[in-house]
Amino acid sequence: MLYGLAIILGFLVAGEAASNFLHLPLPGTVSGMILLLVWCLLRKGADQRVAQAATGLLRYLGLFFLPAGAGLLELSGLLREQGAAMAAVLVLSTAITLLVTALVLAWLLRRRNPQGDYPSSGEGEA
Repeated sequence: MLYGLAIILGFLVAGEAASNFLHLPLPGTVSGMILLLVWCLLRKGADQRVAQAATGLLRYLGLFFLPAGAGLLELSGLLREQGAAMAAVLVLSTAITLLVTALVLAWLLRRRNPQGDYPSSGEGEA
């Protein structure tokens, strides 16, 4: 377990260093996750000890959201001022994401079956 945590924390530190030294527009945590992903792909799978440590951390994932909730309480004044604009952006971006996802799915289905003869849902059949 300690080996797995050391590897995960090592990639976290490497990601922070890479983001700072290379002036990447990514947070160090994201850079570290990308480095960990590349390492796992090169090894053709995650090390069993790293997977065990990650599973142990995932068990407590909900606790990692507590600081974000506390931050929301701290910024309640800003939310009061700009909450409507934030909500509008969230609704609009969600609608755009759903629309683009539906269009890509339709495109992929047409590409997979160009004749367009999809199985029916069973409505209207005798």
